[in-house]
Amino acid sequence: MPEDFELSNIISPRRPQTKIRRVAILFSGGPAPTANAVIGGAAICFARAGIEVFGMKSGYTHLVEYKDGQKFEEDRHYVRLDKHIAEGLRTSRGIIIGTARVNPGKNLKKPIDLKDAEKIAPLMTVYKALRAMDVDALISIGGDDSLTTAAKFKLVMDALPDTEKRIKVVHLPKTIDNDYKGIDFTFGYFTAVEMLASEIRNLLADSEATGAGYIAQVMGRKAAWLAYGASIAGEGSIVIGLEDIHQNWFDVEATIDPETDKEILGADGKPLMRHIFDIQKVVDRCVDVILAREEENKPAFVAVMAEGLAEYLPLSEIKMCCSDDEYRSLKPDTFGHFPVSQLKYSSRIGRLISEEYKRRTGKSKKMVGLQFGYEIRCNQATAFDVILGSQIGVGAYKALAELNKNGVMVAVGRTMDLMYPSFEELIDMSRLRAHERPIAVGSDIHQLARYLEGWVK
Repeated sequence: MPEDFELSNIISPRRPQTKIRRVAILFSGGPAPTANAVIGGAAICFARAGIEVFGMKSGYTHLVEYKDGQKFEEDRHYVRLDKHIAEGLRTSRGIIIGTARVNPGKNLKKPIDLKDAEKIAPLMTVYKALRAMDVDALISIGGDDSLTTAAKFKLVMDALPDTEKRIKVVHLPKTIDNDYKGIDFTFGYFTAVEMLASEIRNLLADSEATGAGYIAQVMGRKAAWLAYGASIAGEGSIVIGLEDIHQNWFDVEATIDPETDKEILGADGKPLMRHIFDIQKVVDRCVDVILAREEENKPAFVAVMAEGLAEYLPLSEIKMCCSDDEYRSLKPDTFGHFPVSQLKYSSRIGRLISEEYKRRTGKSKKMVGLQFGYEIRCNQATAFDVILGSQIGVGAYKALAELNKNGVMVAVGRTMDLMYPSFEELIDMSRLRAHERPIAVGSDIHQLARYLEGWVK
């Protein structure tokens, strides 16, 4: 090596002084574009530093099924992510280690539950499984539920006797919904937006040619980031998310079990009440925009709406969104919420818009409802997301091997600078739930959509 190399700005990283010798990495929840860039970015750094990386297949599935004395099998339960496998992963689709929705922390609802041996048993099983594999640190990749599980695992580790080895845990934020506190944009978000925006532009061209309007329902249960991004980038005519439903539009109704047609009772023995909103308010706003656009001689119309609206539809409207068989199979959760991914409400809203438009104008206008979802989750990643995902993966390596961090999430700032917010900053510890991050009504990104839509007088 030349003597002046140490003065160069292109010095390779040095192997860290760390006690970590083996890490496990897993992916939990729904897929997202750029998953392999995150996994590959982390794996290649650990491998080049002489640290083994075990990619656990299918999320927590095999870890929670562990039995004392069991030996995990390579390529069946895990993948050894050496530098040869990690090379070239960054731009590949899919998830090399697979994913699943198994959640070993779901029984922990509040801090007191950490003292309940039965409730923490699944997390203890995960701990025993990782110990059996001689793992020093766990890297979890997933959404807000996975972040919460990682935080719960850290709390379980903290409660171990001093004589027991503690496994460090670092979380990497994943959700194309982009509703994470602690990071501006999650990996895969812009890739998903790009694909959705392309579909919106196609629908606009079709609308211009045929005169029909479209209602595009996109993913986003609690936050409308995807809907707003797709509409702004795709030149949608109007975008509406749950954040846009005014508090005065809400009401309540008793939760009915679709299978039995009987009221569901809460823990207090009284009917479980669910919040609903007046769908006519949304319909009226859409027709207002259609008419405003027609005044500008722009008859094409594509509305983009977040799927989270479905959670607060009146039961009478939910019945109109699916067949009787589909309706009977719906199962509300303990809060009276119905599964939004199973409710294609866009066609129903389209029919209501057509009716209101005809009532106001005396003319007919065809409205078509569409639902976008699974097809965007493994799309070819954009260059921005490959860079972002790679940085997040490398951040996991830096956090553990170089900075000796534990109980943190890896985040990336506006100029790709790494940040490491603690779980305590991201989790409501009183409820053991991750803080939500909807679009702030009145914020610049929210108002950007309003400025670009048709202006209603």
